[in-house]
Amino acid sequence: MAASLRLPYLVTAAVSGALFGAGLYVSQMVDPLKVLRFLDFTAIPDGGWDPSLAFVIVAAIGVMFIAVRIGRGRSAPLFDAQFHEPEFKRIDAPLVVGAALFGVGWGMSGICPGPAISLIAFWPSNLLLYLVALFLGSWAGALVMPSGRDRRLAVAG
Repeated sequence: MAASLRLPYLVTAAVSGALFGAGLYVSQMVDPLKVLRFLDFTAIPDGGWDPSLAFVIVAAIGVMFIAVRIGRGRSAPLFDAQFHEPEFKRIDAPLVVGAALFGVGWGMSGICPGPAISLIAFWPSNLLLYLVALFLGSWAGALVMPSGRDRRLAVAG
């Protein structure tokens, strides 16, 4: 990255991170019980389901929809030399299995990794156990799942 782009890029990253962190707290996504009440569709008949986090999802989709439309009209981002597209774009077994494992972990704890990192600011009980397990799970996943060039070769082969 060119030196002239570095400071604006870092400022944008810092502002984005601050907005994201504040949004997690304002939307209450850092509250595991709120998340679990959102994920519990079986509670719909008795009125115990909390659909409010759907507004967070809708807002995120709306912002990304606009950002992608604007970005597609540009040759490069404002503060980087090029766009960084996802490396893997198809739905395959590793994606489905990984999504299922992520969903089970999220459903069991009510804590998503993004909010878990922001919870470090308040250090609730059992957060250390969750974070250690999160990092061990990520490390174990990296051992069994090829990444980068190795995965490209495995998918192509």
